[in-house]
Amino acid sequence: MKTNNRRETILSKTEYDIMSIIWDINRSVSAREIYEQLDPKPAYTTLATEMRTLYEKGFVDHFKKDGEGKTHYYIAKIGKGEYVRKAMHDVKKTFFGGSLRSMLSYFIQEEELTEEELVSFLHEIEEQFSTHNS
Repeated sequence: MKTNNRRETILSKTEYDIMSIIWDINRSVSAREIYEQLDPKPAYTTLATEMRTLYEKGFVDHFKKDGEGKTHYYIAKIGKGEYVRKAMHDVKKTFFGGSLRSMLSYFIQEEELTEEELVSFLHEIEEQFSTHNS
């Protein structure tokens, strides 16, 4: 299978659902195993298309095991933590001009945090800051 070297960093909802299954299983997994965990279940051909897209985007690799016929096995090439870091970086850059302050302000306002939640959040930030600076 030829790849087109697309290295898009944002997953669609369906792609993310599939990757979540792969990340949770945390080993090579067959398309059938992925299919069994999807809800709602798409057409199997749709899953095959999504798996090819994930491969082309560089999120998974695939291989066949000797003696198991046409069954492809997939393994994550990018961990969930790495994906979240890249996706959040892209969101920050695209929507907030790279400003963490603007991004945090937006989420604080959008989520309508209570004063108690905001104080708790600030304490968490202080703890992280003191841990990194000690």
